[in-house]
Amino acid sequence: MTTPPAVFASKREPELPGQTVVVIGGSSGIGLETARRARAEGADVILTGRNPERLQRAAAEVGAVRTAAFDATDDAALNRFFSGLPGVIDHVMVTGPGPYYAPLAELDHERARRDFDDHIWLAVAVAQNAVGRVRPGGTLLFMGGTGGRGRGPGLSLIAAGTAALPALIANLAVEVAPIRVNLIAAGFVDTPLSASLLGGDLDQRRDQLRATLPIGRVVGPADVAALAVHLMTNTALTGATYDIDGGQQLVPA
Repeated sequence: MTTPPAVFASKREPELPGQTVVVIGGSSGIGLETARRARAEGADVILTGRNPERLQRAAAEVGAVRTAAFDATDDAALNRFFSGLPGVIDHVMVTGPGPYYAPLAELDHERARRDFDDHIWLAVAVAQNAVGRVRPGGTLLFMGGTGGRGRGPGLSLIAAGTAALPALIANLAVEVAPIRVNLIAAGFVDTPLSASLLGGDLDQRRDQLRATLPIGRVVGPADVAALAVHLMTNTALTGATYDIDGGQQLVPA
């Protein structure tokens, strides 16, 4: 009788030991899940958000070392946050509110300007503050979307932002190098934000995606968090946009 060889399971080492990850917009959804994934990989996390109560609950859930409640689109508040960081950090993940869709005839100019502030100008402001506070080789990671790549009524504003953000990220990667800058472009992700936007249509949308997406399931926050941590740890990646939509762009709308 031959004895089979012994199999020894090797324990994977954490990918972010001793590093500090800041998640701006980290109290729920993709931001919170990224913080959870970073903690599991050995990082200390600092969470920010607009709602102090929700932020404290999120911090307790993931064991954040620090929190800051403020509006990241307020330049003065963002500057104060970065100036008050206890030392050099390793990575910054920036999430944001959902996109603003409106037909041209109904487009609210003030809300449209706020949408650009929430996405385009926030990325610029974070990059400006990162220099000297994020270590060389660390990461700035921003969230965008794929929805504005289509054409149709109500998509003019989001189409412009969807086109602009990858170009901005690529150039910021050159300007703030050797800090790395990347963009995650997500399709539908099953988050509380998606639930608030879709309301009673949420279950129908989930069912439609399960039936049509090549992956056969709905993309969740954990999927995006896994990509985010990979972009933090792979030091060859900068200036690029990474789609994560389960193949949503490959099937008819």
